[in-house]
Amino acid sequence: MPRRSRSRSLRFAALAAGAALAMTGCNAAAKKDDSGGTGAKGAKDFTLVTPDPVGQNEFMKLAVTGVKAAAKAHGGGSPKVFQSSDTASQQQNLQAAVDAAPDVVVLVGFEFADAVAQQAEAHPKQQFLMVDACTKKTYDNVSCGVFREHEGVFLAGAEAGLLSESGKVGAVDVLDTPQFRRYSDPFAAGAKHVAKKTRTATRFVGGQSPFDDSARAKEQAGSLIAKGTDHIMAAAAAGNYGVFEAAKAKGAFAYGVDVNQCASAPGTVVDNVVKRTDVAVEKGIGHILDGDNGKTVSYGLKEGGITLTGLEDDVASSKCVIAKHEDVLKKVGGLRDEIVSGKLKVDDPAAA
Repeated sequence: MPRRSRSRSLRFAALAAGAALAMTGCNAAAKKDDSGGTGAKGAKDFTLVTPDPVGQNEFMKLAVTGVKAAAKAHGGGSPKVFQSSDTASQQQNLQAAVDAAPDVVVLVGFEFADAVAQQAEAHPKQQFLMVDACTKKTYDNVSCGVFREHEGVFLAGAEAGLLSESGKVGAVDVLDTPQFRRYSDPFAAGAKHVAKKTRTATRFVGGQSPFDDSARAKEQAGSLIAKGTDHIMAAAAAGNYGVFEAAKAKGAFAYGVDVNQCASAPGTVVDNVVKRTDVAVEKGIGHILDGDNGKTVSYGLKEGGITLTGLEDDVASSKCVIAKHEDVLKKVGGLRDEIVSGKLKVDDPAAA
């Protein structure tokens, strides 16, 4: 999801205790990663700082995979991972990373935007890579990787249009803003592209805690289902579980975001719009080391930064409903190829 909702949508998963990673990064304020930095002579040194514990958070685990891949590609060093748990530890971990002066400090999430801007000004020789977010001001030593989520959402909408029995699809979105409409407008467009008579509707969580209100998200999903909607894009951050619960209770279907959420509601979640954080991290580090830094790079279907679980090789074991619909996946795969080639253009609600 967009910068703010990405972290919120998966925070509930990140807090779960997970199996130890090969890189056992802990709160840097209390303990640094045990890997000890670079291992081979001439190896580059990278430090990843996360806004939440990695645990079972697949979004963060992909970021770890990306920094490992970059280390392997650039000398075989051992990168460090500093995992944060709250705002204070985020600040402390960022400071610890800067103090260690690696070749690149990698950060995932909007939470670091202001702090990175301050550090970039104070340490102009330190290179930073922000993923799924960026600083408001441009700095020569801050590179950013963002995603074209709307391309994947369009494909998910196409699946909904092809699978819907009622001819009504909808979305539960966090807020009614252009950035968040990247998860509702393209869903409607994708459905109508394959089934022109499809009727669409969007409900917004809103309220005091739009990113964490599972009950209100469930309520909004229920209102859509009550009016005949049988396929719902869940873009409600931590409220996605509420959307899944509403859909399961009424025999409707939903779509997840960021990672594979099918396992949380087997038989209900059709597919997911996946952000490949690993791709953005690995390629972003490569751009910086090649001297192409200080820019914002967008990752979509063409670059492999956005995909659907259904289009991945392991779809059969994904627990996603779409795995049973090979005919739909074939058509959606064709649409993906059209978007990649430029033949089919997906409008971005957040574009100026």
